[in-house]
Amino acid sequence: MASNNRRAGRVFLKVDGAQYDAKGTFSYNIGQDKRDGIIGADGIHGYKETPQIPYIEGALTDRNELDLEALALADGVTVTLELVNGKTIVLSNAWFAGEGTVTTDEAEIAVRWESRIPAVESK
Repeated sequence: MASNNRRAGRVFLKVDGAQYDAKGTFSYNIGQDKRDGIIGADGIHGYKETPQIPYIEGALTDRNELDLEALALADGVTVTLELVNGKTIVLSNAWFAGEGTVTTDEAEIAVRWESRIPAVESK
């Protein structure tokens, strides 16, 4: 019998179907509007909604065949983050929004992709 107790741990990152060496912690925002309270002198009036940029960000491990320039210039790509809990986050028509900085200590590249289209979360 399969266990459904596993919640976190491994992640798998793909850009246009090519899997990258995901490292460490990833975060994402599916791009739903953010609600902020509106406060008046007489109390709370309600809230306003402002857009948020959908994104997936984290770090990769560099490798010889990884083209850093192509990574940094990526635009119109599909980024998929598969989580061990069964969720998959898909960011379509995305662009690379990181700085392209690589640290040599652990061959780590900070990455971030953003999109105008809300991310899809599937189970």
